[in-house]
Amino acid sequence: MKTLVIGASPNPLRYSFKAVKALRESGIEVVAIGKRETVIEDVQVITDKPWIEDLHTVTLYVGPQNQSSYIDYIVSLKPERIVFNPGTYNEILISKAEAAGIECIRDCTLVMLASDSY
Repeated sequence: MKTLVIGASPNPLRYSFKAVKALRESGIEVVAIGKRETVIEDVQVITDKPWIEDLHTVTLYVGPQNQSSYIDYIVSLKPERIVFNPGTYNEILISKAEAAGIECIRDCTLVMLASDSY
């Protein structure tokens, strides 16, 4: 169940950092995109937008005001679902994603992992 984390931060206090760590601890393959290249656990954080094969989930940690450059990219990857973590809900992205057959979930990745609903 490959997951793309958008908004990955090297700051251990950030939820995106905690999500990358928790996803890896759950045995999930993670691709992470952030503002700057770094490493979280064993995951290389990149700044570009690579093509990702067999992507299951995109989980967002960037607010709607910073998502515009990612919208077409996310939809083009055709993930099965997008998780809109608190503060990331975006009607434009949801509309485009749902039109492309992508499930949109308004939830918290960390809570989903902790409750085995991820």
